[in-house]
Amino acid sequence: MSVAKQFGALLLMNLAGIPERLGLVCTIVVGVTCAVGVLVSMLAMGAGARREAMRNVRPDRAILMSLDAPQPILSSITKDTAALIRSLPGIRRNAKGEPIAVAESQVPIAAISKTDRQQVTLQILGVSPGLTDYAPELHLTSGRMFRPGVRELIASNTCVRQFADFAVGDKRRLRGGEWRVVGNFDIGRLAGVCTVYADADTILSSVGRTTYNEVNVMLQSPASFRGLTNALNANPTLGVRAEYEAQVVDEETQQVNGILNFISYFVGGIMAVAATIGAANSLYAIIDSRRFELATLRAMGFGGASIIASVLSESILLALPGAVIGALLAWAFFNGLQASPFGATIHLAVTASLAYLGVGWALSIGVLSGFLPALRAARVPVAVALQAI
Repeated sequence: MSVAKQFGALLLMNLAGIPERLGLVCTIVVGVTCAVGVLVSMLAMGAGARREAMRNVRPDRAILMSLDAPQPILSSITKDTAALIRSLPGIRRNAKGEPIAVAESQVPIAAISKTDRQQVTLQILGVSPGLTDYAPELHLTSGRMFRPGVRELIASNTCVRQFADFAVGDKRRLRGGEWRVVGNFDIGRLAGVCTVYADADTILSSVGRTTYNEVNVMLQSPASFRGLTNALNANPTLGVRAEYEAQVVDEETQQVNGILNFISYFVGGIMAVAATIGAANSLYAIIDSRRFELATLRAMGFGGASIIASVLSESILLALPGAVIGALLAWAFFNGLQASPFGATIHLAVTASLAYLGVGWALSIGVLSGFLPALRAARVPVAVALQAI
């Protein structure tokens, strides 16, 4: 009999005996279910954070920052450079014929969480005129827009829900004096993030700074990005580079996701090790209960390779139901669930790619847990069968 036929016959024999070993089989399935469910549900935080950040990102928006800056918060653009950027080609103009280019500076501010009264650090975004042209998804829900040259703020409704003193009429103490909150708003692309805007030059003056972090521009079309970058390359004295908004947001999201994924894989790894050990013990018990059967098969001419392959395949097939159940449970209980890591509100997203990852995770558990028991099964001596005669 060929190795392939031996393997098929052994695998069918192994699967046919599942009802007799139902308790041990359930131990394997439950262990894999827990490992996959925990991993997928925790990774859903990172997937939800990226989906939230990318929700309203537009292909016709670009962000300009200094050449040596890995991210906008570390960038520095002078006011003269920001003024020159407004004249570059490819930038859309508003109804008044003015280029839609908004200079932005980020300044830290302390805030008190409403849930645990802990102090956290947020960023005030100081912006030059033209914010509503650049971000038409910003909608004031109460109050009004801040005025240039005046110590006024507008805060997203997420800030109002999560932190104290961000409602219209509240006052905030910043370096350089007292600031009043004059408006609250919703903004789709940052729906779950506390966002605060103020006049850029007023903010810079209050903290003693003279440079912006970035300049955000609305492009005439996504294809206009090439013309903008060509103009920047043709004038190296500007010392500025451009990236699509989606690229910048994706890079910033990856930093947060890196932390979330590390925690997810660390906890998921612990669960996977526990599931692997549990599954291996169950498979050892199954092999020990079939020693006479395996020895008889060896005496009949079944090779060690076909026995190893059949036990490994059985282990993998027993892990697959756990993968499916774990992914389904993660989707049923955690998909869309609201969480607030690092002060940002996100909704967990159990995606198809996470489900596939869970299947791969389960297959790995199946292979690792089945390898040593498969070797033991292949090494059962023929003498065991002869002793039972």
